[in-house]
Amino acid sequence: MTHTARLALVADHSPNVRAHARVPALLAALRTREGLDLDAYWIPTEEAGRGLEGFDAVWILPGSPYRSEAGVLGAVRTAREGGIPFLGTCGGFQHALLEFARNAAGLEQAAHAENSAGAEREPERDDLLIVPLACSLVGHEATVHLTPGSRAARLIGAERTLERYHCNYGPNPAHLDRLRSHGLEFTGTDGDGAVRIAELPAHPFFLATLFQPELHGDGTRPHPLITAFAAAAVRHAAVAESAVTEGATG
Repeated sequence: MTHTARLALVADHSPNVRAHARVPALLAALRTREGLDLDAYWIPTEEAGRGLEGFDAVWILPGSPYRSEAGVLGAVRTAREGGIPFLGTCGGFQHALLEFARNAAGLEQAAHAENSAGAEREPERDDLLIVPLACSLVGHEATVHLTPGSRAARLIGAERTLERYHCNYGPNPAHLDRLRSHGLEFTGTDGDGAVRIAELPAHPFFLATLFQPELHGDGTRPHPLITAFAAAAVRHAAVAESAVTEGATG
């Protein structure tokens, strides 16, 4: 039996964001090529902080600055604490780290420079977890080195991968050890060691990338990380349906 998974696409949907425009083709390819059926709903960031518990997966897509930082962080927390498959890409990666820092690593004042008044005038502020990159990655393509044995490496099937970016912000290295000490693993880096992938090994599927796997190829063959995320969503739907069935017959 195949199961249809309910997918929350969290972003301020815009046809002008290339990653957003790729989604319909990716969903069609997942269905026809992989047999993974996802019933997707675009959730505006203002509405994302509530009501996502009924979804089988949450994908925070690019498009920052988001209209509601609080909504995005609420969506990440719902997925992280609820064991719901989660994928965060570009801005989604940045906000996944921000949510973890505030709610799991004890950095309650952690901030994102893009969303913080005065951050450009005070770039050395101690509370900035997400800071401007030394060199913008908008429109860039670069190699990501994967940690052997990590979820990302297993799914991609290699120790390096060439990925596309469209971002100006990334994590502040000064805070990464604090996040590591609370269970977040950084399993992909650029050639200089800068973090590009984060994951929670204890979670059913929690993975975030600074690069944009939705821009992989021409969109007809989903990136391995997107395919794996979709498969996790379908598994979640199957387990949820089984629990409902058992409850009705028990």
